[in-house]
Amino acid sequence: MTAYDPNNPFAKILRGEFPCYKVYESEHVLAFLDIMPRTPGHTLIIPKAPARNILDISAEDYAHVARAARTIAKAAMKAFAADGITIQQFNEPAGGQVVFHLHMHVLPRHNGIALLPPASRKEDSKALEDNATKLIAALEGS
Repeated sequence: MTAYDPNNPFAKILRGEFPCYKVYESEHVLAFLDIMPRTPGHTLIIPKAPARNILDISAEDYAHVARAARTIAKAAMKAFAADGITIQQFNEPAGGQVVFHLHMHVLPRHNGIALLPPASRKEDSKALEDNATKLIAALEGS
């Protein structure tokens, strides 16, 4: 397996070198909106610990990511009046991983509405700001 690259885009977000639409942060994780969402409210949860994927993260650090994904999922159900939630986590190129810093996707879902294809379009900043506001409000109300 390839070693962790500290210059991956998510590591740069953690260091403040790249911007993000942050919705949640703790000592162990950061959650922010995907700028190429497959559905409104598509959120990424990443560990602050350097980990390429599930194959090299400690169980404790992964547990923080999983707990945060659950927190985000519950808030997203409320914020986006979702009918369900899809949680995704990919590992290595053959498993569909594109950014090599462990991350979980939380995707609010609505009956009869398909997900957009991955990386098919960049969302405009106003929509991302509005979705971040909705999700942050739902997190604060939980």
